[in-house]
Amino acid sequence: IVTDDLALPFGTLRMRAKGSGGGHNGLGNIETVLGTSKYARLRFGIGDEFRRGQQVDYVLGRWTGEEESTLSARLDRFDEAVRSFATIGLERAMNHFNNT
Repeated sequence: IVTDDLALPFGTLRMRAKGSGGGHNGLGNIETVLGTSKYARLRFGIGDEFRRGQQVDYVLGRWTGEEESTLSARLDRFDEAVRSFATIGLERAMNHFNNT
C-alpha cells in the first residue's frame, strides 16, 4: 500500500511491514476490509504545516514553492523505493530507504 502521511516531514519515505492505521482513513478502511494490519505500506511524508482542523484543506491543497522545487527529486527517490521493494524485498528496501 502506498499512502501519504501527515506525521512525516515533507518528502520523507518510510516503509513498514505492518502497523496501525494511525488515524489515516484510507489505512483504517484497508485494515477493516483485510481484517488485519499485517500488510506492507510505503508512506510519503507530506508534512503537517496546517492549522488545527484544516487537515483536509492541507492534504488536498497545493504544494508550496519550496515543496515543488524538491518534489521531482523526492518522487524519483520514491519510485526507486517502490521498485526496490518489488525486486529486492521489503526488509532490504526498508534498510536502504527508510527516513531518506
